[in-house]
Amino acid sequence: MPSLQSVISCLSDYDPSALRVDQANTIIRNVLEPVQGIEQLAIRAALDRVLADDVISPIDVPAHDNSAMDGYGFASQAAQDTAGDVVLEVIGTAYAGKAFEGAPTSAQAVRIMTGAVMPNGCDTVVPQELVDIQAGGNQIRFSRDAVRPGDNRRLRGEDLARGQAALSAGRILTPADLGLLASLGVAEIRVRRRLRVAFFSTGNELRSIGEALDPGCVYDSNRYTLHGMLRRLNVDLIDMGVVRDDPDAMEVAFRSACENADAIITSGGVSVGDADYTKQIMAKLGDVTFWKIAMRPGRPMAFGRIGSNGHEAMLFGLPGNPVAVMVTFYNFVRPALHRMMGASAAALPRVRVRSATPIRKRPGRTEYQRGIVAAGPNGELEVRITGQQGSGVLRSMSEANCFIVLGHDQESVEIGDMVEVVLFHGLI
Repeated sequence: MPSLQSVISCLSDYDPSALRVDQANTIIRNVLEPVQGIEQLAIRAALDRVLADDVISPIDVPAHDNSAMDGYGFASQAAQDTAGDVVLEVIGTAYAGKAFEGAPTSAQAVRIMTGAVMPNGCDTVVPQELVDIQAGGNQIRFSRDAVRPGDNRRLRGEDLARGQAALSAGRILTPADLGLLASLGVAEIRVRRRLRVAFFSTGNELRSIGEALDPGCVYDSNRYTLHGMLRRLNVDLIDMGVVRDDPDAMEVAFRSACENADAIITSGGVSVGDADYTKQIMAKLGDVTFWKIAMRPGRPMAFGRIGSNGHEAMLFGLPGNPVAVMVTFYNFVRPALHRMMGASAAALPRVRVRSATPIRKRPGRTEYQRGIVAAGPNGELEVRITGQQGSGVLRSMSEANCFIVLGHDQESVEIGDMVEVVLFHGLI
């Protein structure tokens, strides 16, 4: 695993006091590697786990040419050879799970149900609603233009051919993936082990829920938002509570976290003016850098690798303000943890919508305004900010349904301008 300093040394314009968002992500991505460890699980237990190997289809899916709907199977040449309506004799029925055993001639058809194997010689299915049934059900008539050759037939292997990759390593398994695996007859798969993540808050002013609030104290909300965001990633959680501003307590917490987790997330203690020993303990235990990132909210951040008693863990030191914790988590920690999990998850998708409100912005930093996307008067989507955007206003995240992402070089936004948004659906 490359050292943090060796990665940083490759950046010609590296400035820890004014680091761009994309530069920080590049550094983090280049330092991290997936954790080792594989488990074999029944597919019922594999939801949201990271696939360790490519899954190769052992069969053709579907296994045979079959009908895409209820209707009548016949040889398409019969329609091509007829000037007017096509008239065919019905000689039997093909059911799903019970193939028709005969071989109809070009003048014959077979009643066929959805999913049934196509009878020998048949290559087309005419839907039942397009035919006239005659002679007590023994004959059908339909227009030669009702279907084209090959209509309503699903070909053997058109979904997956035997030997084809059905799912790629690194995929985070979805409910649809579990169904696909079951359709291949795959009962168990190999997945990467769960990532272990320890997290705690720092500060003498913090109190846990249920404790009395002394003057100047606040309840610790960051651990609860971190807990919720981490649960969405399906990692093993180690909640270490609140660690007071004390060098000995801090070192004990960091060492314990190192010895039990792959990654450590802290909130508080990395801003200008915070107690120096917090940063000193981080730096004492490993290869850590402290950044002022050109973003709002979420400017201060620590990142690196720390160790204790032969164990190492990646460290993400986040700001203390509640909104800044969430913004830095989604922009830096979430993609980093995906990489450590061995997941090939894509970046959060962005969509462009019109701004319904003016937004002040100065170039030189990336801003993440909290917004609400909704249909405007003309039915098109538009976005407006939630109001006060301070980094301590957690209500702005609760009320919002998106981030409005204003790029590093972007200037102020006027009503009607197009802006990029990241929707919260599935995140918060």
